[in-house]
Amino acid sequence: MLRSMTIATVLVAFLLPAFYSLPLFAASTDRPNIVLIMADDMGYECIGANGSTSYKTPHLDRLAAAGVRFEHCHVQPLCTPTRVQLMTGLYNQRNYIRFGLLDPEAVTFAHAFKQAGYATCVVGKWQLEGGLDGPRHFGFDEYCLWQLNRRPSRYANPGLEINGKQVDYSNGQYGPDLVSDYLCDFIDRNKDKPFLAYYPMILTHSPYEPTPDSKEWDASVKGVRSEAGNKKFFADMVQHCDKIVGKIVAKLDEAGVRERTLFIFIGDNGTGQGVVSMMGDREVHGGKGKTIDTGTHVPMIVNWPSKIPPGRVCGDLVDSTDFFPTMLAAAGISVPKEPALDGRSFLPQLLGQPGDPRSWIYCWYNRDGGTKGAELARNQRFKLYSDGRLFDVAADPLENNPLADATLSDEAQQARTQLQSALDQYKGTRRPVAGKTPDSKKAKGKKSRA
Repeated sequence: MLRSMTIATVLVAFLLPAFYSLPLFAASTDRPNIVLIMADDMGYECIGANGSTSYKTPHLDRLAAAGVRFEHCHVQPLCTPTRVQLMTGLYNQRNYIRFGLLDPEAVTFAHAFKQAGYATCVVGKWQLEGGLDGPRHFGFDEYCLWQLNRRPSRYANPGLEINGKQVDYSNGQYGPDLVSDYLCDFIDRNKDKPFLAYYPMILTHSPYEPTPDSKEWDASVKGVRSEAGNKKFFADMVQHCDKIVGKIVAKLDEAGVRERTLFIFIGDNGTGQGVVSMMGDREVHGGKGKTIDTGTHVPMIVNWPSKIPPGRVCGDLVDSTDFFPTMLAAAGISVPKEPALDGRSFLPQLLGQPGDPRSWIYCWYNRDGGTKGAELARNQRFKLYSDGRLFDVAADPLENNPLADATLSDEAQQARTQLQSALDQYKGTRRPVAGKTPDSKKAKGKKSRA
């Protein structure tokens, strides 16, 4: 892996100048900061602003009220597939290798921002291999991460990797607090120049354990209490996730950079299976790992005080490939020429303009890579799988009853035609990337935990 990473590093360094132009903004004060936060295993139903009645999310609710909340953001059903799409702007169908790995040759949004003169940082959960130099190889100047090259405790008394060193904690520290503290320090140190901060959160993934704000918190706990934990603590974990978001927003205010910071909050997939949440009198069962809506539908809140009109709700489709081009557009950086991104910028919608919204989004999904996977295209209402099954997901969210062609309404027939055309665009282009790297053979047949 080290040799392949070294070769890939040289290739990326050589090719990047051809992929990206210099920033369009002349002065650093004109260039927005970017903070992208991605919660782990937190579906759409977990946010108060979206209608949740199970959890308290006051900081996120305020961000939504002062910015724009999206109703139809969909990502991949699982964490690594979403991370790969988010960081590269490409569908899994084009560059996914296997669970827990990012292609060493991939070009990420961090490369683009670093090339444009931004300070770049990643904190939180990595889960993409590459060793202690991996984050730097993918464009991040500095990092404070869990699960970079080992899997110790992530919550009470965690083990982290910080800028090339393994650091273990044993005095009652809490992993999510430590990594978010590092992010706040990064903001302080870079407040006079543009920065990109990517925070793939550790929360709210299992094991479901007490947080420092829980009555049952025990600072003496070493390691993981149990593989799954107790789901009664999920609400505490959602609340602590929200608290950390509030801490970061407060730091942006304190540093005097909030007005010129594009702040994005999303989830990486649906809520963990077995977690039941309420939206009024409606039960929502976590669907992580499934291609139904509760596996892919995530919260999306965007706030940019100097640019985004407050209090809006957007019904446009967004998927995890769209953040790369949107962030580049916000910073005035040209999109790469090759490979052409699958994502589409939604910057105009953020600014209160009509933009060019998607009429469909696409998904290729196989947790373990290979050449075959679940494949679908969808719009806000209808979803078409490559095997021909068409669902009205608004009326049948669990996809129990495929629509019969003989009884399709005009709207459903039009959707089938349009979505089939979308599927046809990607037909036959999946490349056999499994086994591409030295680690892949060793990992074959081995189930890594998310």
